[in-house]
Amino acid sequence: MVIRAVIISVHWRLLAVLLIGLCSIVSRAADSPIRPGDRIAFIGNTFADQLRMYGYLETLLLQRSIEKPISIRNFGWAGDMLTARDRPTNFPTEESTLTAHKTDVIIACFGMGESFAGEAGVDAFKQDLQDFIASHKGKKYNGKSEVRLILISPIAYEDHGRRTPNWERRNRELSAYTRAMNVVAGQAGLPFIDLNRPASDLMEDYSAPKMTGNGVNLNEYGYWCVSRSLADALIAGPNPWALNVDAGAAKGSGKGVEISNVARSGKGIRFTVSEKTWPSLGAPVKGDVHRRLDRNRDRLTVKNLSAGGYRLTINGKLVVTASAKQWSDGVAITHSPTHEALETYRQKIYDKNVNFIYSWKALNQVHIVGERRKSNSGRALPDEIIEFNKIAVAKDAALAKGIELKTREWRLDPVQ
Repeated sequence: MVIRAVIISVHWRLLAVLLIGLCSIVSRAADSPIRPGDRIAFIGNTFADQLRMYGYLETLLLQRSIEKPISIRNFGWAGDMLTARDRPTNFPTEESTLTAHKTDVIIACFGMGESFAGEAGVDAFKQDLQDFIASHKGKKYNGKSEVRLILISPIAYEDHGRRTPNWERRNRELSAYTRAMNVVAGQAGLPFIDLNRPASDLMEDYSAPKMTGNGVNLNEYGYWCVSRSLADALIAGPNPWALNVDAGAAKGSGKGVEISNVARSGKGIRFTVSEKTWPSLGAPVKGDVHRRLDRNRDRLTVKNLSAGGYRLTINGKLVVTASAKQWSDGVAITHSPTHEALETYRQKIYDKNVNFIYSWKALNQVHIVGERRKSNSGRALPDEIIEFNKIAVAKDAALAKGIELKTREWRLDPVQ
């Protein structure tokens, strides 16, 4: 199968114009790299490994393909590099597991560990990346068509002061490795997603929450930030909810939802909201997010309220309280009943991923080739691997049902 050339890259001067927030540019003349129903495998370093822990990206990809859900297995392994991928003895191989998953697409995340060789190591990295691509060429893990590859660059190096010495040099090196990935992807006709430049732009906002714990490894908030970018680059999806209500005229409109039955209730306002798309996952921080990412959050704007404070309740449950001025500017909605259902869904994704990891990644070799291999737990391990995989498959099928969208009553009532 000939893979169509799709070069996905972000140019920092276009960020503010083309997309709000952290986002990658997808060639509109080409199909999305991910298609509904694809069976996807993530391969790579710590960045890939921890994508499974937080589940933000997988939630977004499932949301955007729920009519024909994608299925993800994460083979990420902390510390992996293209030429350093040690694995336990006598455990399922990567190739056999890719085949068992009937993998259509491999998303490869490399470049961070390799970048510590400095700019002198760029040429070797390019050759290693070409060899990696060649190692999958012609492979039909799904039994039908050649596997498709997508390359993802490393992020930037975040400034944590004394804890991150030489961060400017490290960012020059990471930029060099990102450019090298872009070149190799272009030569091979593969999709490429540049996370380095937009991550660097976000990290320059010192008033915003930190995205990493040590400059290199993203924290949960960092994964919330980049997951929207990756999802936008991989498969098109809906925008966040935007609810707009005029309390004076008793009218409302929405994107992602339908607003009806708008009516005054004393100084407050009530209205019916019918959910048409999934909401957005709330950021895992209290207070503000990066200014560029603020519009990635669902928002309710209510104009022409009398001065004072107002609390939002949905089906009688308190969601958030804000002043009339704040409601007029727009308030992020992150804890509605549907948002809470989506958060539960994200936790189920984590649970599915844990069961898959137990079936594929040995956590302790002592039960495989060590002194405990003849113990009861050692003898039980092969059967346990099979059972964990069965559990992961069952949980995958349950995730394909998505979340339930409902019609609910929203109210803004004045507070003393």
